[in-house]
Amino acid sequence: MIETYLQPLPHGITLSCRAAGSRGRPVLVFLHGFPEGAFVWDALLEHFSKDENGGYRCVAPNLRGFEHSSAPEEVAAYRPKYLVQDIAALVAIETRESQPLECLVAHDWGGAVAWNFANQLPHLTQRLAIINSPHPGTFLRELKSNPAQQQSSAYMNFLIREDAEQLLTANDYERLWGFLTHEFTGERPTPWLTEAVKDQYRAVWSQGLRGGCNYYRSSPLRPPRPEDPAAAAVELPASMLTIAVPTLVAWGLDDAALPPELIEGLDAYVPDLTLHRVPGASHWIIHEQPALIQNLLGEFLRQPS
Repeated sequence: MIETYLQPLPHGITLSCRAAGSRGRPVLVFLHGFPEGAFVWDALLEHFSKDENGGYRCVAPNLRGFEHSSAPEEVAAYRPKYLVQDIAALVAIETRESQPLECLVAHDWGGAVAWNFANQLPHLTQRLAIINSPHPGTFLRELKSNPAQQQSSAYMNFLIREDAEQLLTANDYERLWGFLTHEFTGERPTPWLTEAVKDQYRAVWSQGLRGGCNYYRSSPLRPPRPEDPAAAAVELPASMLTIAVPTLVAWGLDDAALPPELIEGLDAYVPDLTLHRVPGASHWIIHEQPALIQNLLGEFLRQPS
C-alpha cells in the first residue's frame, strides 16, 4: 500500500510524499525528474518495503515545484542549495536523525539534486543510485565541448522561455507527451504509457508547470548561445564534484537527450562506482525495464556498505 501525506519541513517548505513501509525501518529515498512526479516510483516503493526485499521504509517526495509540494514563484528558489536543503530536512525527519539513509535513488533532475546531496552531505546516506542523470562534471565537459550534446540539450533553452509553461500546457500537454514518447526515446514504442498512467501525469501537471521549468531557469548547465554563455561561463572545482559514497549508475544507452559520452570518465569523480550500461533502453528506462532497475538496485543494496 502506498501512503500519501504532506510533510512540512522546518524551513517553511512542504513536500507531498508517497511512501511504503513502516517508520523506524532503514530508509530509502527516491527522487523523480522532469516532467514526472513521485508516483513513478510506486512499484519500487512497494517492492523494497516488503520484508523479503529488505523491509525498508521507502519515501518518494514530489520535489519542490511539483504536484502538491510547495512551489515558490521566484527562479532563485530552485537553486541547488535549496533543493538539497529540502531533501536533507526530509531525511532528518524520516531517519529521526539517528542513522543515514540506506540509499538515495534518483533519476533525471532528481539525480542532479542527488549528486549535489551526496557531494555536500555524504554522512547522510550510505549509498547513491543514479539512473540516467549526468554527473555535473561530465555534463559540464560535454556541454562546453561536444556539439552533439549541445544539440541534444537544446530543449533546455526552450524550457527557460517565459512562455514555456503556456506552450507545454497547450493541446492537452502535447509537447510534454512528446518528451515521453519520442524526443528522449529515439521513437521507440511506449507501451508503458497507458491511459491510466497518462492520467497520473495530468494530475501532476495540472498543479502547475512553473516550478518544473524553474529548475532549468535556475541552472547555468545548458547549451551556450551567443546571447547566453550558460555552461561556457561555468567552472566547478573538484571539491564540488567528488562523490565519496558507493555509487550505482544505471544508464540507458539510447537516451536521446543524455548520450553515453556522459558516463565516460565518471570514475574520476566517483571512486567507488558500479556502472551498468543498458543497451536498448532510453531516458525512460525506469518505465521500460522496471524489473532490471529493481534487480540492479536490489543487488546494490545487498552489497556491504
